[in-house]
Amino acid sequence: MIFKVLYQENTKSNPKREFTKSLYVECETEVEAREIVDKNTDHNIEFIEPLEGNHLAYEQKSPDFKITEFK
Repeated sequence: MIFKVLYQENTKSNPKREFTKSLYVECETEVEAREIVDKNTDHNIEFIEPLEGNHLAYEQKSPDFKITEFK
């Protein structure tokens, strides 16, 4: 399943919508998505959203859609 992870790059300041960024990861569960992002980044995760069906198709049309792979 593909998950959209909304995050702030800076963990030291208050989250502001204007600075929220997103990335996409492919995993089995939301818990696994959080673990992967936590392990490989210093991002402050705000929300993790599963994408499927029409919602996934809509996101895939965006030029910013790219699955993030961590090594």
